[in-house]
Amino acid sequence: MNYRKFGNTGVEISALGFGTMRLPTTDGVPLSANIDEKEAIRLIRHAIDSGVNYVDTAYPYHGRTSETLVGKALADGYREKVYLATKSPVVLIEAEGDFDRILDEQLQKLNTDHVDFYLLHALDKKKWETVKKFNLLDKMKKARDAGKIRFMGFSFHDDLELFKTIVDSFDQWDFCQIQFNYINTDYQAGLEGLHYAAGKGLGVVIMEPLLGGALAAPSDALKNALSPKKSPVEWALDYLWNQPEVSLLLSGMGEMQQVEDNLTYASRSSVGMLSEKEVAMLAHAKEVYDSSILVPCTRCSYCMPCPFGLNIPAIYQAYNATSQSTMERAKTLYATATPEVSAIDCRKCRRCENVCPQHIPSSELMPKIAEVFGR
Repeated sequence: MNYRKFGNTGVEISALGFGTMRLPTTDGVPLSANIDEKEAIRLIRHAIDSGVNYVDTAYPYHGRTSETLVGKALADGYREKVYLATKSPVVLIEAEGDFDRILDEQLQKLNTDHVDFYLLHALDKKKWETVKKFNLLDKMKKARDAGKIRFMGFSFHDDLELFKTIVDSFDQWDFCQIQFNYINTDYQAGLEGLHYAAGKGLGVVIMEPLLGGALAAPSDALKNALSPKKSPVEWALDYLWNQPEVSLLLSGMGEMQQVEDNLTYASRSSVGMLSEKEVAMLAHAKEVYDSSILVPCTRCSYCMPCPFGLNIPAIYQAYNATSQSTMERAKTLYATATPEVSAIDCRKCRRCENVCPQHIPSSELMPKIAEVFGR
């Protein structure tokens, strides 16, 4: 395993971190609360035994069960081997005592007396107002001074201007977490945000390195834009490790083969590992992807369950396939995604829009998708 300096914290972090939003489940439903505990613990501990020293979770992951699973995985001496990260669910903070109450609940679920890296979760314009309204930055400092957390950070899903505002609004940030990959170079915080935060001394954690799996199982057009010398996954991860400003990347690993592959890729990672020609190849691959993508869904499933029964991520996958694959393939995906409830059944409640990290306007898109597929 290779290790990197984590901003100005003085900590060295493994190039690969274990994200626990996409753990294996017993019901086969991605992100469900029915985590396959035995297998998930096996995956996490194998990664730690192989040198991974950063484990990331969050209050809402897997129907609020991920933190409990991580606490179990870090028993038997594993807690002492890793830096543990989790997140304060800002969207749920509605009263003065909520921050401290939730943090205490998280510590209990994680079976620990402190969290090493604590983040305000998925900040955007609305959540930033919540941060200010309830003085959450002061509450974080008090939690740090009380020994409940060590380092203070935030994860982010909004535009570059707000990202810079948040970075500059607090002089005690230790780190941040952004969505970034060779496609998202000019999306949300993007490449400029990466440089900006690192320039301020913050450690930068990368989420969605594979864009919700879209870069792991790319369309034929995107795959053809990549050299066969490496797998699509390795190209995507190497793009990030190539950047000196990247402290580590998180991968949500739900199978042992994914863990083994990522460990192998991390073991040969380094800053400056890509040639100019390879960087140019990935820039061209971005152009290919951007020309075909219709909806920037990462299949995080924050939008689920839909109160009217729509399988929103699967519907978007089918819709994207109309430009990335064949119409026959798209129709097959759509039929699978909509056995009883289809895009036409959207009632424009906008619940999904209020929680979507990508800010996808589903209420506008669903009628258009219904037109494309006829229902």
